[in-house]
Amino acid sequence: MAKHVKGEGASRAPKRRGAKSRSNVVSNILIVVGIALLLVAGVTFMHNEENYRKIDETNERVAEYAKLTDDAETPPEVDWEALKAMNPDVVGWLQVPGTIVNYPVYQAGSNEVYLNRAPDGSSSIGGSVFMDFENTKPGMIDEQTIIYGHHMRNGSQFKQIADMDKQELFDGVNLVWYVTEDAVYDLVPLFLYYTNEGDLEVRQFKFEKLDDFHKYLNGYFEHAVTKRADAKQIIDQVEHVLTLSTCNYYDGYGRTLLVCVPRNEVPGTPQYEVAEPIRAARRAEEQRKAAEAAAAAAAAAAEQGENADVQVTTEITEFVEE
Repeated sequence: MAKHVKGEGASRAPKRRGAKSRSNVVSNILIVVGIALLLVAGVTFMHNEENYRKIDETNERVAEYAKLTDDAETPPEVDWEALKAMNPDVVGWLQVPGTIVNYPVYQAGSNEVYLNRAPDGSSSIGGSVFMDFENTKPGMIDEQTIIYGHHMRNGSQFKQIADMDKQELFDGVNLVWYVTEDAVYDLVPLFLYYTNEGDLEVRQFKFEKLDDFHKYLNGYFEHAVTKRADAKQIIDQVEHVLTLSTCNYYDGYGRTLLVCVPRNEVPGTPQYEVAEPIRAARRAEEQRKAAEAAAAAAAAAAEQGENADVQVTTEITEFVEE
């Protein structure tokens, strides 16, 4: 009987050792997997930090091409010759006083080009700030000009634009400078809204009539997240907007857009009264160009008609002589 008990005990002991062995194997595997995950996370973190460091270095280097002052009302003074020597795709400079937004703006034949390309042409996860390829160069010519920038988690590019979905931060931005080689535009934020990548209506740049443009803006204003108190009244007066577009991380949206309007198109501002003669002169210039184009078309049609008459006369003469 004692032997039987001993045998039972002997028969159970190996099972316990086997279970313990399997448990040790699983534990060891989990430890190895955990260490591997920590290593991957560490490498990824270091890689991202290196990328962010390069982005910051590039931004600091490029920022030297624009001279800023402590006065927010003074626009950036841009070294266009040096900028174009580095990259001829540059079309403008965007600066938002009180933020880190201070970047050259590029335009290529596709919106894909500068998503991951630095101003100097090198590869970069931060890309460059760029204007939509369908906009008329250098911007602020079409009714709507759209400029894109990444929403970088280290705070660079358009991160602070995305943060303006909080009203107190929106209210803290009073001025946006867009400078080209031939013009300076001072703008104010009008409203900010969310949309998603499938919203193709966003990318409208030209409108046949101002009423169509105002209807378009009012449509998106209905979805405004933050806005000026008088934005609704301003919309019905504007002729141009500069829209800054970036990504966000909200489910169902994915895009944040800040609509800005030139101060000289905002009723009540000192420049507004001066702007009307400017707009009248611009309309007169557009009418003059349209009249010249119509006259040229009429002259071409008349010349074509004269050539046709000559050809018919020649054919009749040849027929009679035969």
